[in-house]
Amino acid sequence: MKTKLAFDFIVNKEANTMTIKKEFAAARQQVWDCFTKSELLDQWFAPEPYKAKTKHMDFSEGGNWLFAMISPEGEEHWSRFDFQRIQRLEHYTAADYFCDENGKPNPDLPQGNWKVNFSNSADTTEVDILISYSSLEDLEVVVQMGMQEGLTQTLEQLEALLEKSVK
Repeated sequence: MKTKLAFDFIVNKEANTMTIKKEFAAARQQVWDCFTKSELLDQWFAPEPYKAKTKHMDFSEGGNWLFAMISPEGEEHWSRFDFQRIQRLEHYTAADYFCDENGKPNPDLPQGNWKVNFSNSADTTEVDILISYSSLEDLEVVVQMGMQEGLTQTLEQLEALLEKSVK
């Protein structure tokens, strides 16, 4: 019997934040690797039917991840995560930008600031993500773009990937 894993997604318009808590039936190291290694991110970090493709990954403080979400028709939507603080297996922070294929930020779209924390119990690992925006307008732009639905699907893909690797 499959255990029901915790999942919460809260949009807080007073604080201009999204809080996502997702529990995975996998070891913390496995989950950490899925969030920090491009060859694994490319397998899950896009809502179906999109696929992720990494152009550059330097998971270190001051490094960045430049990637595209590619539609079935081949349309590319570029993003960049600039890593700020990293404590291995515990947490990291990053600024998230929409950008062009060279990593130049798009000033017309909002920047998100991510805090990603990892914790575990005996059988599961919980990931707590806090994404903050500078204004309610910025938060509402990403909500209208489908961020909640897209990130929910993306985390479900991660859950499926982890289930395959655990077996």
